[in-house]
Amino acid sequence: MAQENEQLTNDDGEIGKTGGSKLTLIAIVLATLLAIAASIGGTLYLLGFFDVDEVLSDEDQTVEVDNTRPRPAMYFPIKPAFTVNFPTRGRQRYLQVDVAVLTRDPEVFNALQTHLPLVKNRLIMLFGGEVYDELQTDEGKELLRQKALEVLQEIIKQEVGVNGVEEILFTNFVMQ
Repeated sequence: MAQENEQLTNDDGEIGKTGGSKLTLIAIVLATLLAIAASIGGTLYLLGFFDVDEVLSDEDQTVEVDNTRPRPAMYFPIKPAFTVNFPTRGRQRYLQVDVAVLTRDPEVFNALQTHLPLVKNRLIMLFGGEVYDELQTDEGKELLRQKALEVLQEIIKQEVGVNGVEEILFTNFVMQ
């Protein structure tokens, strides 16, 4: 019985501990870390993170310009609205038009800002020279829009040297 109450002791005097348990714990921790690293690496590989085709050396890199997509549209509003009067059958009639210009060329956009007084003058002369009754129809408004487009294209072609005005938009058209 005396032997049953005695605990095993090692040379250092520690009771019940063996050197093998520390080694086992370290092996379990390392195996767990290795499994986690393999899992992360496998996931990144499957997601294409390590795709070799995308990695290019400096001399292999070239910049390709996608010319198939048009440039984004830029709208240049001409403010304030144009107001012209028409003498019609003894009465004064008025036309108020807000105009926006559609272009995709930044050079044309800047030219519109630079030559805005010329643009306004030519459009006022155009709008004032129209017949009031003709502008009351959709066809008359469309014809006026086409004439305004031609005037602006002529100005930009003369000043910049390119045909960069795509559209003229009437954003407000009031006749009274």
